[in-house]
Amino acid sequence: MEKSNKYEAGAQFAKAQRAHDAKKATSEYETAAKALRAKTDRLKALRLARDAAAPPQQPAPAKRRGKNKGKSGSLSDWLDGQAKDGRGG
Repeated sequence: MEKSNKYEAGAQFAKAQRAHDAKKATSEYETAAKALRAKTDRLKALRLARDAAAPPQQPAPAKRRGKNKGKSGSLSDWLDGQAKDGRGG
C-alpha cells in the first residue's frame, strides 16, 4: 500500500507542477502579446504623426514608352539577319 500512496502522491505533485507551469507559460505568453500590441500601437502613432507632418507626395508620373525605333520585323527576319552576320549555326 505504501508504494501506491507514494505513486499517487507523486502523480498529484506532477499534476500540480504541470498546472503551475501551464499558468506560468500562459502568463508569459499574455505578457509578451501585450507588449507587442503596445509596441505596435506606439509605432503606428509615430507613423501617423510622421505622415501627417510631411506633405503628401505626388505620385511619380507614369513612364511613357516610346515607339520602337526602326522597323518591327518578324522572328524569321531577325534570324535571317543573324545568319547574314555570321551568327548562329
